[in-house]
Parts: sequence; C-alpha cells; structure tokens
Amino acid sequence: MSRPADHRSIRRVLLPSGKTIEVLYFEDLPDTTGVPGRDDTVEGLHVCPHCASKLVSPVAWEEAGPAHWDVTLHCPNCDWLGRGVFAEELVERFDEELDRGTEALVLDLQRLMRANMEDEIDRFVAALAADQIWPMDF
Repeated sequence: MSRPADHRSIRRVLLPSGKTIEVLYFEDLPDTTGVPGRDDTVEGLHVCPHCASKLVSPVAWEEAGPAHWDVTLHCPNCDWLGRGVFAEELVERFDEELDRGTEALVLDLQRLMRANMEDEIDRFVAALAADQIWPMDF
C-alpha cells in the first residue's frame, strides 16, 4: 500500500473485532493552544485558572492529532469549564496527577472503612458484654 508523502504520522489501532486499521494524521497542530491566558506548562491541567484549586478533572478527552488531545476540563470548586487542545506530554502529566489523586482517595476510603468497622466491632462487643444480643436479633 502506498502512503501519501505529506502525512505527519501513522497510528495503528486495534479494533474490538480484531482488525487493525492505520490512521493517518495530516494536520500539524501547535504544541499547546489550550485555554487562553493559561500557562499549563508551569502548574498543570489539574490547577484551575480561576480559583487555583488543584481539583480540576477531565469531563471528556479525545485525540486531536498524533501528539495532541482535545480535553474538556471542569473545576468542582468554582464550576469553571474550559476546553483546549494540549500536547500529549502535558496530558500524560495530567493523567499521572489524576492517578495520584485516585490513590489518595482509595487510601482515605480504606482508612474510613477500617475505622467504621472497628467502631461496629466495639459496639457489638459492648452489646455482647451487656447481654443485649438475643438469638432473635439474627
């Protein structure tokens, strides 16, 4: 198969059916267009440009070229919503930050579950000691 001489890159995509297709990218996008007035290279996409909250999360993202992503962002703190095309490296750093946040949330959830379980056990043991548990409770 002959390929056009003016393409930028080729990406092979494996479809759920098992077929492989080649996607040719022809346009040359700027490194980062992003949201106007925003320096994402310094702080990252997880920082809100309006309130400086570090809780910005992606609402949607899709490929916008061989090394760029079209990302819609939302800040839950001030309800800011923005969209831009960002370099893949910046989006990868954002993804890593999201992974760190997920890990922190999972650790907090595990601590909370453990504390709740310990509290339930303590109350059950106290009820047993006070002879407040009857067979009909089960």
